[in-house]
Amino acid sequence: MSLKCVIVDDEPLAINVIKSYIEQTKGLKLFRSFSNAVESIDYIRNNTVDLLFLDINMPLLDGLNLLKSLDKKPITIITTAHEEFAVESYELEVLDYLVKPIPFHRFIMAINKAFKAHSQTKDIIMPNERAFIFVKVDKKKMAKVYLDEILSIESLKDYIKINTHTNRYIVHQTLGSFTDELPSDRFIRIHRSYTIPIEKVETVEGNSVEIAGIRYTIGRSYLNEVKSIILKNNASNE
Repeated sequence: MSLKCVIVDDEPLAINVIKSYIEQTKGLKLFRSFSNAVESIDYIRNNTVDLLFLDINMPLLDGLNLLKSLDKKPITIITTAHEEFAVESYELEVLDYLVKPIPFHRFIMAINKAFKAHSQTKDIIMPNERAFIFVKVDKKKMAKVYLDEILSIESLKDYIKINTHTNRYIVHQTLGSFTDELPSDRFIRIHRSYTIPIEKVETVEGNSVEIAGIRYTIGRSYLNEVKSIILKNNASNE
């Protein structure tokens, strides 16, 4: 099921850019776009909007005051040419703040956060829903990866390799930034080269863990924290 998207922006060029990005991203569907905030209010209040792309500086009603007027706020990504409103927007619990012109890779980072936020919301309602993340595997292709299928994530300098039971995905992203996008209660970085799923750990021995028959070394600076978290997680599941 795709996230239902709405764009509110008074710049036609900006709307077209975001539309193009949405069309290239699997899992998103644009339902409406509005050139001013006033026209968008009734639609947002009376329809399901999973993800709102919102400009700030607009005539009559700016984006931040639009958010303040909503009792139920959709997941919101700010799209603006102005950096100075970042602090105020985060006080309104916006998901991300993109400064125009928006590069596609930065858009994708924000969308990964949106999928994560949406899946967490759905997990509260439907606990059996499987959480997933979309990763960019080439210039035009996004791949859906279920979190419960990940065995390890390996650093390849400016790239990462995501290992699952059936596939290997090479993604142009650093291990640190990708790990930050994963739920911290399910994944932990154990080495400058590895992030692993906590629930998949089969054995802990010395400074290493085993997952699916493969041993991964725990970095010295990570050792105490990793063992503490893994053993605590094991105790909570007993």
